Amino acid sequence: MSAPSSFDEFLDGLWRQNPIFVMVLGMCPTLAVTVSAVNAISMGLATTFVLGTSCLLVSLLRHSIPKQVRIASYIVIIATFVTVVDYAIQAISLDLYEALGAYIKLIVANCILLGRAEAHAAKNPPLPATLNAIGMGLGFTLGLFAIGCVREVLGAGKLFGISLFGAHFQPWVVMVLPPGGFFVLAFWLILFAAFRHINSRRNAQLGEVQS
Repeated sequence: MSAPSSFDEFLDGLWRQNPIFVMVLGMCPTLAVTVSAVNAISMGLATTFVLGTSCLLVSLLRHSIPKQVRIASYIVIIATFVTVVDYAIQAISLDLYEALGAYIKLIVANCILLGRAEAHAAKNPPLPATLNAIGMGLGFTLGLFAIGCVREVLGAGKLFGISLFGAHFQPWVVMVLPPGGFFVLAFWLILFAAFRHINSRRNAQLGEVQS
């Protein structure tokens, strides 16, 4: 069996193993910070940065870290880059920093990061480990953005803070509350699963025709 290409490593997180819509991981930030598209993109990019840099360093040090302390070492590496992101967001925008709240620091506890470090970066060279991590991070970002767009449009009548429907629009306040997060997440999970099912059936039919 041949090794996956760089494109396959990158595509895994974006589509085949999307952290939100396929693996259903990282649900705390997914439900908590997606009340607006800006918050969603910011949290996604912050997580992508930590994922990419952490997995690169874990891969580079994979032969130097003793197995007995590997998990503790991964957490220290992840926490270091989370601290960098925490200070960077605080310096760039205090409003965004307050909007994301404790969820920036809680990136260190996101199971996507430790899972990628243990399951992939610790067993692969730096390039595929980094591409896989960045693909996972961007897949996570796209998932947050999709949920954040729906919640902001329906819950506030805006997108990126710009009013879409005028003064007569009656916002669905529930969409910016925790139950709205569950509703929108369920909608996207059903839609994503249905699309993957249709796509797999089409590929199977094409395979039968070609054989």
